[in-house]
Formats: sequence, C-alpha cells, structure tokens
Amino acid sequence: MFGVSGQTLAEFANVARRKSVSADAVVDQWLVFLGTLPFVPVDQAYVIAGLRLARRYQLKYYDAALLAAAERLGAPIFYTEDLNHNQVYGSVRAVNPFL
Repeated sequence: MFGVSGQTLAEFANVARRKSVSADAVVDQWLVFLGTLPFVPVDQAYVIAGLRLARRYQLKYYDAALLAAAERLGAPIFYTEDLNHNQVYGSVRAVNPFL
C-alpha cells in the first residue's frame, strides 16, 4: 500500500515552493497526482494516533503522525531517513531507502 497524508501534501507543497518558486505549475501537477492516491486526512484520530506513537517511542510529533498515517493506510513499511532503520513502530517498519 502506498498513500499520502494531508500533512505530507502540505510539507511537499511548502518545500517544493521554497526550492523553486517558478515551478508552481509542476507543484500543482504533483498535488493533483498525489491526491489520487489513498489519502489520510489530518483529523482528530490522526492527531491522537500520532501523539500515542510519539509518547510510546519518544519521537517528534510530526514523525510519529506520519507513522500513524502509514498505520491507518495499512502500509507495512514507512520510508524515511529520519527514524531508526528497520525499527518497528506500532505495525509499521521504518526503512531508510538511502542506506
């Protein structure tokens, strides 16, 4: 399963615009494409699940919230360079794709 969260779309838009303001049309195209994937909105359940994981594993909230989104999507793997490679957080295993 591959999907995105509302948080992911917001972070993508912020970073993409900061890196290349002249590429707004490309950012818009990516947002349309990413919006077609399975999607987890930022809602109360998302925030509560993120806080639960942050407290349990001593993570930054935003990292834990992304893990919560992966859990909600039923994704077994969360690709990240920010968490411990191969550690399981809840039902999701963090994998650093750059190793």
